[in-house]
Amino acid sequence: MLNTLTLDIDDNIALVTLNRPDKKNAMSFEMMQELAATGAELAQTAGLRAVIIQGADNTFCSGIDLASLMSLAGDLEGVKKRMIEVPEGAPNEFQAPAAIWADVPVPVIAVIEGVCFGAGAQLALGADFRIAAEDAKFAIMEAKWGLIPDMGISQSLPRLMRADQALDLIMTGRVLDMKEAKKLGLITHVAADPLAVAMGMIDGLKQQSPDALAASKRLVNETWGTTKSALNTEARIQAEIIGGKNQMEKVAAQMAKRPPKFT
Repeated sequence: MLNTLTLDIDDNIALVTLNRPDKKNAMSFEMMQELAATGAELAQTAGLRAVIIQGADNTFCSGIDLASLMSLAGDLEGVKKRMIEVPEGAPNEFQAPAAIWADVPVPVIAVIEGVCFGAGAQLALGADFRIAAEDAKFAIMEAKWGLIPDMGISQSLPRLMRADQALDLIMTGRVLDMKEAKKLGLITHVAADPLAVAMGMIDGLKQQSPDALAASKRLVNETWGTTKSALNTEARIQAEIIGGKNQMEKVAAQMAKRPPKFT
């Protein structure tokens, strides 16, 4: 049973919906677990032709759930172990919600409406395609909490943009409109009705051999950009700063809506 998502499969198309509308679909740890489990299930679903990931109530995802983020403070050493003590090239439990979609052997499309921030942005980047509404907003927002993005972004961003462009977004956490996001290569298509465009795209892809589509996805995933060992690198770097004085000061300042005082 899913508590934070809904999953509907019709005509061999899976529709995964982030379903915490009262929280603007903020990503809790429970949602992370359900996304990873749902992706793993769909990777083994016979006859599946495509997956769409969307958010309920015309909002994709507002980022990490604040209560989940704050809960990490009680067991930082345990959290760090969970981040870094994984096999080489394997995603940890925080990376899996975004990384799992590379293992689903069919096209995965993120349909983006409203805000797509932080953890939501990294989830969308884990899809094969991103189709966004004209008024959607996109941001890699972990800098807001004194952190780096660590949900598999080492796999996604190098395929899409230059290093200096990526650093700009990661360091500033600034919010992009869809014109700029598409120009940077983060968005595949911008449309008035992104779900309709996604369905039209799937109709066209259904005319192609499913074996060729799966092989095409493997070709890109296994040869483009960085190796999967980069997942371990991003986890290690995050573990080095999480819970540090400056990271905690950034959180405190953000919560109090005051300028941070770093050491």
